[in-house]
Formats: sequence, structure tokens, C-alpha cells
Amino acid sequence: MKKKKLILINPVNNVKKGFLLKENKNRNMYQPLALGIVAALTPDNWEVEILDEVFIPFEYKEADLVGFTAFTSSVLRAYEIAKIYKEKGIPTVLGGIHASMLPDEALNYVDSVVIGEAESVWRKLISDFENGCLQKKYKGIHLELKNSVKPKRELFNKNYIFGSIQTSRGCPMNCDFCSVSSFNGREYRQRPINEILDELETIPQKYIFFVDDNIIGYGKNSQQRAIELFKGMIKRKLKKEWFSQASLNFADNDEVLKYARKSGCRLILMGIESEKEEDLKEIDKKLNLKKGVENYKKIFKKIQRHGICVLGTFMYGLDNDSIEDLNKRTEFILKSGVDSIQTTILTPLPGTPLYKRAAKDNRIIKNNYPEDWGDYNFYEPVMLPKKMTYNEFQKSMNEQWHKLYGKRNLFFRACRTAWNMRNFNPYLWAARGVNGFLWAYTTNLSYRNMIIEEELFLKKNKMLF
Repeated sequence: MKKKKLILINPVNNVKKGFLLKENKNRNMYQPLALGIVAALTPDNWEVEILDEVFIPFEYKEADLVGFTAFTSSVLRAYEIAKIYKEKGIPTVLGGIHASMLPDEALNYVDSVVIGEAESVWRKLISDFENGCLQKKYKGIHLELKNSVKPKRELFNKNYIFGSIQTSRGCPMNCDFCSVSSFNGREYRQRPINEILDELETIPQKYIFFVDDNIIGYGKNSQQRAIELFKGMIKRKLKKEWFSQASLNFADNDEVLKYARKSGCRLILMGIESEKEEDLKEIDKKLNLKKGVENYKKIFKKIQRHGICVLGTFMYGLDNDSIEDLNKRTEFILKSGVDSIQTTILTPLPGTPLYKRAAKDNRIIKNNYPEDWGDYNFYEPVMLPKKMTYNEFQKSMNEQWHKLYGKRNLFFRACRTAWNMRNFNPYLWAARGVNGFLWAYTTNLSYRNMIIEEELFLKKNKMLF
């Protein structure tokens, strides 16, 4: 009997491609892990293929059922492709964080929506489809992560430099701008250590991205679990180099830092957002307030002394920001000592307290949906600032980004990283210095490409006026 065909599509925002510029394509770090999990959940009587626009532009292929996952910035592209299949009478399903926040909008463009995590509902969806009774909505529940389904990694494009893996879900914090707790819940759920290590052994890539929102978790028990994970990686001699995200509590425990570095941690992303307490209160960044903005630099130095680079994320366009504040934030970032910089514009994503408040106050100006969702990429102002005009904000942000990501500045920052990585041990200085230089420089260069080089690319090709 011929197998049914399921095509899973990873759509890409065709206007703002970020990491996906032609000349920068192979730097993309993020495998579509959700699609790999959905593929693994699909029964064996189906043939599954992933079409990944990160590397290959969409071309129509015959299928019995088509599934998508999409962020807000890429959902318009998902709708465009879904229309092609809908016109041919082929059912389409959309999941992911945007559809979970706005399922009724999504149902204008697809036949069915998966709300929340797919593990608890995907097999029922497939069964319903096979029986001719596909429902419009399937609402997933938060399951324990023990015996989690491993993604079908053989379906991912082979050009990804980084392999991706998840060790936990959920976040007890409720930051004003973040929709993670709405999607994954506020309970911090963890996978068993041995299951993580077993999966790590199956990943062919040397470089790993742990997609956790906070690899270290919250509290002393989570710290011990992290240490156990890192020791397990060392014991099994996995020889991976990795990065992940963490809160400022990553630096609380010297053993965490010691074994993270020994297990291959080269870079840790930390959500700093602002150097001003009033800003942190505004966005409900409780942990940063608890640690104290005056201690930022000490925390960065402590992590760096263990041989780990710090990727600091910062936001512009907060309600308290004036043009002077934007300039001061840039000065702070340049003097902060972080090795790599991710800077974004405060963006009201659907499902967040920020979005609800901004919509209520009629401050959202990019509200021609779904066409405007492509601008919700964190680099395009989509709502009115409180202390400056929209044009003033745009002009100032172009100035800030050119200061932060100038090539000379990037080179200087990477050289400083190489010096910091000496770890007061001359025998390790050369190896760690070169390694740190490369991680810091290539990471910063990727963000430069997302902002400055792409701006030049669009102007050159008369796509930006």
C-alpha cells in the first residue's frame, strides 16, 4: 500500500532574512527542531519530508497533508505557501507560537491549527485526517519531558553548522515582552539527564545549540542538575562545543561555570535588556533587578574568567527611552565588557502583556495584518515610542547600530575577548584566546549581517527606499 505524504515546511520571511542573506546563509544556527519532532510523531505509514526555506526556496511538491511552523515574523510566508496548497485542495496545518496566540487569524489561511505543544495532539490529528474528520483546532497540553520524542534529524538540511537540542521547557518568569510562558507554561520542566546525553551522542554536528530559554534553570536543584549534565558530557567524551541562553544566575555557582566550560560551553546568551532600573521594572525583568545593574560587569567578568564568552542582549525603544537614553545605552554596551552583542527593538508580540497594552493604547502602527507581521522581526519599529517621534527613533537606531557593529569595533571586541580568555593560565592562553576570538567575532559579524549588511544589500538591489 502506498504511503501517504506529509510535507513539513519551515518558511522564511522574504523581506527581512537576517542570518539568511545569500552570502551569510551557512551561518544560520537554528534547525527547525519542532518539525523534526512532528516528523518523529508521525506514524510509519507516512512518508515525511521537510522543505526548509533557510536553504532552498519553496517549490511546490505533491502531498496529502502539509504542515508549517512559524514565528510571527515568518507567518505571512506560511500563509502565502498555504494558499498554494489550499487552491489545489490539499489540507494544511499550522503550529508554532504565532498560531497558538492567534488561532482564529490562522484559520483564515489554513485548515487546522495546533495550539501549544504538539506532542499530545499530533497523533490524533493524523488519525482524524486519515478518517476524514480533521478538526479546526487541536490544543496541546504540557506533558512531562521524560521519554520525549527525539526529532528525526536525518530530515534536517545537512548544511546546518549547529545541531539543536532542548533539555527543558517553560519559564517561571513573566517578562512583559516575552511569550514563552504563554506557550510553554510557567512550570520549569526538565528532561532526564541520560536521555539528553543519549540524544547528544546521535547529533553529528560538532557545534551544539541548547535551545532552552535558561540552561541553568532556577534554584540550587537546577544548578546541580546542570552540573550533572555537563559532567555527563565530559564523561562520555562528546567533544562538542556549545552555546545556550541563561539568566544572570548562570554566574552564581563556580562549579556550574567550571563544568560548563569543560563540557564545551563557548558562549552564553544573557538577557540584559537595559542598564536602567526603571526600564527593568517596566518590562518586569525581576531577576536582573535582584542581581542589580551595578553588578553586571562583575558577573560578565566572572563568566569570562572561566573561559566562556558572554553574548549580551539589549533592547532599545523602551517606554522610558529618549534619544539621549539610546545614546547612553550604546555607550554602556561598548564599555560593558560583553564579548558579543545582540540588540533589538522592543516589539509587541501577540500573546504578551506588552502587545495587549500597546494595542489598548493605540500605539501599534504596523497593524495591517497579516501583511505587517513580517515587520515584527525586532529590527523594525512597529509601535510608537513615548518620548520621541517614530522617525527620530528610526534615525537614531541606524546611528546606534552603525556604532555598535562597525567592523573596527567588532575586531577590537574580539581581541579583548582573546585577552580575557587567557584565564590567567599562559599554557591555555593561545588555544582559548583563538577560540574566544573566533566565537566572539563570528557571532558579532552575524548580527552585523542581520542589520547593517542587509540594509546595504536591500539598498543595492533597490528593495529599500
